[in-house]
Amino acid sequence: MSSVKNITAYKSEKDAVVTLGTFDGVHIGHQKIISRLINTGKETNLKSIILTFFPHPRMVLQKDSNIKLINTIEERHDILNDLGLDYLVIKKFTREFSRLSAEDFVKEILVDKLNAKKVIIGYDHRFGRNRNADIDDLKDFGIKYNFDVEEISAQDINDVSVSSTKIRKALKDGDISKANAYLGYNFMLTGTVVKGKGLGKNLGFATANINIEETYKLIPKQGSYIVKSSIDDAEVFGMMNIGMNPTVNGDKESIEVNFFNFDKDIYNKKIKVELLNRLRDEKKFDSIEELKEQLLSDKETALTYINKHYAK
Repeated sequence: MSSVKNITAYKSEKDAVVTLGTFDGVHIGHQKIISRLINTGKETNLKSIILTFFPHPRMVLQKDSNIKLINTIEERHDILNDLGLDYLVIKKFTREFSRLSAEDFVKEILVDKLNAKKVIIGYDHRFGRNRNADIDDLKDFGIKYNFDVEEISAQDINDVSVSSTKIRKALKDGDISKANAYLGYNFMLTGTVVKGKGLGKNLGFATANINIEETYKLIPKQGSYIVKSSIDDAEVFGMMNIGMNPTVNGDKESIEVNFFNFDKDIYNKKIKVELLNRLRDEKKFDSIEELKEQLLSDKETALTYINKHYAK
């Protein structure tokens, strides 16, 4: 897949089949549309293109919006790449762009820039200034500018009762199993390993402290999780804590992973951590010894889960 981080850099004389949207999460509902897009491209000899927008429109248009996204833009890229898409084209979303009329958007972006010969879109998609154009308007523009429009029906979309909003809620509730089922893959956190205070090492549970630069990334409910990661092409499992470390009087939220049977130096390395299941809520213990006992119990629970679901 080719990724174009700025639409002005996209150049292709090849005709395309296009769908558009933010696709936050690239969940199983999104994947249904994307699968149709890719298959159509192969059947009709058209390049498959997803036109996506970043930042999320609500970040730009609603100053008080505190929306957090399921994926960083890099994570979204990686997920789409695995699905077999030809092009991911990213359009920077600005207030100026939001004021573009529906017809100007179709003519300047879909037709002139992306060479769209077919557009696949959900029945309820709205676009253009103030989102005042709908699927019927798009079909009219298709006649005028010589491209076909395929509508993903309400039944097809509603058959998959999932939305990015539902996934965000599941993550905020700590229901990682539900979130993963809706996503069709394991929710992930991607960040750089930085030095911490060394408290975990003193307890016999050395941790990799993960720093996530993207402040818009949704962080799940505080607590402990079973996780896995791929480091230097090796699959490693562990347990992760998201929280304040109240037993040792922590003063800010941290994300710490204790990888099992792993002792490589990974400081300053960027890693992707997949969340498999939730262990428990974060808790303040009366002593360091009680905390250590709990960590030993957590590890035993995690290993039982891993051996059951991932043993080779």
